[in-house]
Amino acid sequence: MLGKRVLVIDDEENLRHYLQMVLGEAGYQVATASDGAEGLEKMQRQAWDIILCDIRMPRMDGMAFLKEAKTRGMDGTIIMMSAYGTVDSAVEAMKIGAYDYVSKPFNADEIILTIKKAEERERLREENIRLKQDAQRDYGLENIVAKSEAMRKIFDLIKKVARYKSSVLITGESGTGKELVARAIHYNSDRKDKPLISINCGAIPENLLESELFGHVKGAFTDAVRTKKGLFEMAHQGTMFLDEVGELPQSLQVKLLRVLQDGEIRRVGDTISSQVDVSLIAATGKDLAAEVKNNRFREDLYYRLNVLPILLPPLRERKEDIPCLVEHFIELYNKKLGLRIKGASEKTMDHFLQYSWPGNVRELENIIERAMILAEGDTISAEVLMSHTREEDRGPGTVPAGLSIKKNAKEMEIRLIKGALKKTGGNRLQAARILEISHKALLYKLKDYGLEDYGKGSEIVK
Repeated sequence: MLGKRVLVIDDEENLRHYLQMVLGEAGYQVATASDGAEGLEKMQRQAWDIILCDIRMPRMDGMAFLKEAKTRGMDGTIIMMSAYGTVDSAVEAMKIGAYDYVSKPFNADEIILTIKKAEERERLREENIRLKQDAQRDYGLENIVAKSEAMRKIFDLIKKVARYKSSVLITGESGTGKELVARAIHYNSDRKDKPLISINCGAIPENLLESELFGHVKGAFTDAVRTKKGLFEMAHQGTMFLDEVGELPQSLQVKLLRVLQDGEIRRVGDTISSQVDVSLIAATGKDLAAEVKNNRFREDLYYRLNVLPILLPPLRERKEDIPCLVEHFIELYNKKLGLRIKGASEKTMDHFLQYSWPGNVRELENIIERAMILAEGDTISAEVLMSHTREEDRGPGTVPAGLSIKKNAKEMEIRLIKGALKKTGGNRLQAARILEISHKALLYKLKDYGLEDYGKGSEIVK
């Protein structure tokens, strides 16, 4: 695994060489710059975890470098190096945004200890952010609710593939739990304390997707007002999860292949590549083998992704999981909605077991939530599922009763929108394309018809 990246900025060649040797032996990736201007140029081209910068230098000194780096919003923990007589300047630098300073002359142990302290602070900061984001969420295998033999085999597979960095491709119908499995793999791997970065490849416009994945340099395009890290850089030493990878444009498939082959990424507008160490997990509801045959997906990329395949079975093929899923969702929404529903009636459970669940676990969750809200007593009724299936059977193209054009037009729009969202698994960008309206227009209609949350599910069904 590649070590943290350190940039040393100092006008003394001997000191640069000394630090490069000492830090290199300690396992860091080290590069050097002779002054602040060269340091800024290297920071613009590549992300650095730690920057060691001298205060007194020609052309651009350390204080000017620090101010410019903070103005540009550049990432990295900056530690100032101060000779005798410049301690006051070092303290002033910390007020501007430097993490710490170390006084010259220093020995190897002192500089390494300072860097280790900076690393620990940054680790704690990132962990705190992750803990806030992951509050009340558990991504272990125990959070995947299932008892069927098919899912037990998936659990065993997750434990095996989590040991290795090899690419994992998760396939299955919409709503079967692909993202939950991806998270379980990450949190059962030796990278569990590192970042897990997720992106839905079909939810971001093509012209923005490359910048999101690989970052960009200042001035790369009209809105690139500052250099920005891409998601692959943010996932360095952790895991990158590409959901709906089958939607990835062919122009970006080539770049993804390069990441898998060489561990290299290049920011938009840059001329220099940088190394990243990521474990890649991809997921799709598409048949990628068929996409390859139809020349819509690169064959070489498909084989690179499909090293460790995991196929999630649809809910209709593991109906023995339905009772425990129902119990899980009732418990979940009792807490979320402040309800006291005890369970489902025997008649309701019979209907659940007979229904085909085309929307899989996501559809089951939505039905349970609706049934609990509409419940008259402390058990959920089969009527909610029966009315839901009647609505589904009517289909998005069925003309409603009545002769009011205004009322029927609204009803028709609602059904078409629901049908498109169902077909795309809740992906609004794809749904807008199917409906042949703009993404903005779809969002407006969803709000107007009170459908903002339609098609959304919790983490267990993503």
